Amino acid sequence: MLRRRKARILGTVAVLFVVAVAIAFLLPPAYRSKATILIEEQEVPTDLVRSTISSYADQRIQTIKHQVMTRPNLLKIIEQYGLYEGFRQRATTEEVLEQMVDDIHLDVISSEVVDRQTHQPIKATIAFTLAYDGETPAFAQKVANELTSLFLAENLKSRERHAQETTVFLRQEADHLTDHMAELEKQISDFKQDAKGALPELVQLNMQLLSQAERELTDVEQRINAMEERRNYLDGQLATLKPNTPIITAGGERILDAGERLKALQTQLASSGGYLSEDHPDIIKMKQEIEALDREGGAAGEGEELRKRLTDEHAKIEALLGRYGEDHPDVIRSRTVIASLEQQLLQLAEGPTKTPQSVKPENPAYIQIQAQLAGAKTELDALRRSHTEVKHKVRQYADRLERTPQIEPNYLVLVRERDNTEKKYHDIRHRLLEAQVSQGLEVQRKGERFSLIDPPDFPQRPERPNRPAIVLLGLVLALAGGIGAGAAAENLDHSIRSPDMLRALTQMSPLAVIPYMPNSEDRIRSARRRTLWRWGTVAFVLLLLVLAHFLWIPLDVLWFTALRKVGF
Repeated sequence: MLRRRKARILGTVAVLFVVAVAIAFLLPPAYRSKATILIEEQEVPTDLVRSTISSYADQRIQTIKHQVMTRPNLLKIIEQYGLYEGFRQRATTEEVLEQMVDDIHLDVISSEVVDRQTHQPIKATIAFTLAYDGETPAFAQKVANELTSLFLAENLKSRERHAQETTVFLRQEADHLTDHMAELEKQISDFKQDAKGALPELVQLNMQLLSQAERELTDVEQRINAMEERRNYLDGQLATLKPNTPIITAGGERILDAGERLKALQTQLASSGGYLSEDHPDIIKMKQEIEALDREGGAAGEGEELRKRLTDEHAKIEALLGRYGEDHPDVIRSRTVIASLEQQLLQLAEGPTKTPQSVKPENPAYIQIQAQLAGAKTELDALRRSHTEVKHKVRQYADRLERTPQIEPNYLVLVRERDNTEKKYHDIRHRLLEAQVSQGLEVQRKGERFSLIDPPDFPQRPERPNRPAIVLLGLVLALAGGIGAGAAAENLDHSIRSPDMLRALTQMSPLAVIPYMPNSEDRIRSARRRTLWRWGTVAFVLLLLVLAHFLWIPLDVLWFTALRKVGF
């Protein structure tokens, strides 16, 4: 079959191989420019300053990728560098954007590290690569530079924005909790005022005060009983004495009281005025004693003064009525003064009628017991007032203790809510301070950051298509296609080419087999065919050399490498 169908097989192989080579060299090249970005840890130790960025690096990388690869950013880059000019003429904007997204490649680089907390080996993202496939090396490098700049800038803005938003949120929460605590404090203050000392926290104090008040009440009652007994005793003693027993001095003379002494002095002054002048020392002394005794009595002099003022006011109001009417303010004031003076005179006139005794007692024992009795009554009145006050205190403390179980649940709810809010407020304030420090860390570029360790390179070779692979695959497919074409032609050809085929077809054996005898024309065609094979082999070898030169290694390099291998 190979001898008979070799032309068809080789022709098919040649055609398919040429098609594969044409495809490998006609496909447009795509150059890839790649940058490597390292993820560096924050400069300040995390034990001292903790960052508010808690997401993993690969998660942040994907987030930044979606933030960078937005429609406005991609369209701006396409317009700036004039990408996909031919494709933009026959495709929509969405298809162009999809093509650019397909040309952008982002791959993370992970490594095994030891966790500081668990001390276990884990996979951690330490870097990532960002690449772009362009139509030319220059465009690929420029677009990769632009994308790298956007990634680095977006990372900084994203971290600062996240830290700032965290700080603002915590500050708002702290202000809200402050207002809530102020409201709770006001409610608790109002509740305490309404409770009037019946708070649960004052139970022990109220019980102590109640016990103290009860003991004080018992003591006051005992003192009242004792004082009542003393008053009754003094009343009995006072009833046995006479109040008007005269007071006799050691010389046997009677001691006069103030009224009698005043009368005696007035009589003596009247009798002495007949033979003594007004400037005599005895006259002056008696007048001074009389004035002193008048001040001690005082009632008569005061009455005279009030009557003089009342007379003056009556004269004054008569003069005012001659000039003004009844409704004048001075007239009204004078009437008010007159009414007040008349009231004072009336009280002064009623004073002596209310005095139980017009004669003062002179018995010293009577006076002493009377003073003791007055003191006892005064003290008894004070004890009774104290008894009333202490009893009121006992009822007040008992009422507090009775009301405490009723108000305790509501009060405990308010206090518990206040304590929880205060605890949450302190926690939020602590987190706010940490967030502010973390925000300063991000603003000063001291936190975790992206560092460009390998900028986008200028690609020397296209990333795709893989021309050697296409050629190799085309060769394999060409060989398979050639063999398949020969096998198909052999199966479709029903010609008889051997005695066995004739015997199988006719069920008869041939008498003789005549071999093929070539003539001169057959020999000429055979010579031409051998020449064609020679030149085809040469062309195939040249084609292999050309493919090796462009797809594998340049021939001059291969030549010098071979010479170095053999020692030249």
